[in-house]
Amino acid sequence: MSRRREPIPFAFLAEADTFRSNVTPPPRHRASFGEAAGRWLLGLTVVAGLVGALIIGMPALSTPSDAPVPQSQASQGR
Repeated sequence: MSRRREPIPFAFLAEADTFRSNVTPPPRHRASFGEAAGRWLLGLTVVAGLVGALIIGMPALSTPSDAPVPQSQASQGR
């Protein structure tokens, strides 16, 4: 391993790419069937709520195209 002769700030960062740990990480915890089903059900509930809000909100977002434009009585009198 070669060392730099000039001091550099944060020298430990320069050596971090050559560091190898001899500690193995613990094995990943697999979710049980109940946890996986709960996550799936929660995701499905969120998506269904968003779709339901969009379906309920569509009439408020649309403009009626067949309704005539209302005119005030003052403009009809002249």
